[in-house]
Amino acid sequence: MKSAQEYWKRNIRYLLFLLGIWFVVSYGAGILFVDQLNTIKIGGFPLGFWFAQQGSIYVFVILIFIYVWLMNRLDVEFDVNED
Repeated sequence: MKSAQEYWKRNIRYLLFLLGIWFVVSYGAGILFVDQLNTIKIGGFPLGFWFAQQGSIYVFVILIFIYVWLMNRLDVEFDVNED
């Protein structure tokens, strides 16, 4: 069996990576790059506005599903799954 320390290292690595994506999408697309993104239109609305209002929520939900998928794989690999 692999060590619990390695399990938590990988778990933290996954969390930091996904939180980095969350930060870039919420802060970057919604605040920092809004002027550049507003030159692109989706459904008649500027892309920067869309990310600030709708897009970031979709990305957050997708990140949750990705985290669940990654953790299920990690649990099986370290034999701590709840089958």
